[in-house]
Amino acid sequence: MEKPARRLVLKTGVALAAAPLVARFAHAAEVRIKVGSDTPPAYAMNVRMKEAAERIKTRTNGRVEVSLFPNSQLGSDMLNQVHSGSLDFFLSSSQLAVPLVPACALPGVAYGLKDTPSAFKAMDGDVGAYLRAQMEPAGLFALPAMMQGGWRQIISNKPIRTPDDLVGFKIRVPISPMWVSQFKDLGASPTPISINELYTALQTKVVDGAENYPSLLYAMRLYEIQKYMSTTNHMWDGYWILGNARMWAAVPKDMQQVISEEFTKSVMQQRDDMVKVDAQVPDEMKKHGITFIDPDRDQFRDKLKQAGYYAEWKQKFGPQAWALLEKYSGPLG
Repeated sequence: MEKPARRLVLKTGVALAAAPLVARFAHAAEVRIKVGSDTPPAYAMNVRMKEAAERIKTRTNGRVEVSLFPNSQLGSDMLNQVHSGSLDFFLSSSQLAVPLVPACALPGVAYGLKDTPSAFKAMDGDVGAYLRAQMEPAGLFALPAMMQGGWRQIISNKPIRTPDDLVGFKIRVPISPMWVSQFKDLGASPTPISINELYTALQTKVVDGAENYPSLLYAMRLYEIQKYMSTTNHMWDGYWILGNARMWAAVPKDMQQVISEEFTKSVMQQRDDMVKVDAQVPDEMKKHGITFIDPDRDQFRDKLKQAGYYAEWKQKFGPQAWALLEKYSGPLG
C-alpha cells in the first residue's frame, strides 16, 4: 500500500519523479556531483532535485551526472562533508549552516519575517546576498534562490496555547543555536537531536514534542505518535543548495551554467509545490487525529522580548545584519 506521505505528494500535483532515462549519451560523465538531503525521498525538494539531475544529464549529453542522497543517507554531518569537499552539495536549512556561517541564523529570528512573500523578497534580495557573502570565508557558496521550507509549528501530545505551556517542555530542536536560544527563552527545555532520530526520540519520550514544517512532520508520519499541532509560526526557514566552493570552481563554466539553471528551475517549481502541499497538510493531519491549535502569537513574541532574546541577537549579529532584517520585519525587540 502506498504511504500517505507519498499519496499527498501525488494528490497535490507535485511532480512525479521522472521515469529513468534510457537514452544512450554520447559522453561518459566528466563531472559527478553528489547532493545530500535530510528529508524523505518523496518530499517535494527531493523530487524536484531528482528531476533537475535528469535534465542536467540530458542537456550535457551525459557529461554531468548528479546523484541525490535523501533521508540522511550520508549521515547527519553533511554540512561538514560539504566543507571538507567529500560531499558536493547539501540541501541545507539556513539554520543548519550556522556552525560554519553564524550569520545564516539571521532569517530564523523568531517572528522576524512577517509572511512568505516578504521572506522570499528578503532572501532573494539583499538579505540573501549578505548571507551568501558570509559563506565565502568558509569555502562555501549557495545558489541565490532558496527552496521553501516554510513556517515552523509545534507538534506534541499536549496542547500548546501560551508560552506557559512550554515551561519545562522537552522539545526537539535542530542542532543550531537559534532554536536553542528561542525555546530556552520561552521557558522550554530545547533538546538538539538529528532529524533522522526524531521519530524514535518522540516514541521513547526522550522529548515531549518537536517543531518543524507541518509538511515535513506529515511526511515523517509523526501523526502516528502525536496529538496536537500548535500553529505558533515562530520561525520561517528556507533551504539553500549549499555547495563546496573549490568543487564548484573546478566545474567547467558551461556545465556550471546548466547546473545553475536547472537547479534554479527546480527551486522555483518546489516553491509552487509547497503552496499546494501546505494547503492540504492540515486536512490530511486532521484525518489522522491531529488537533490544531491557533495560539495568540503575540504572547510568544512578548515573552521573548521580556527575556532579552531580541537584544541578545541584535548584539550578536551586529548593526548591519540587524538593519537588513528589520527592513523586512519592522522594528524588533
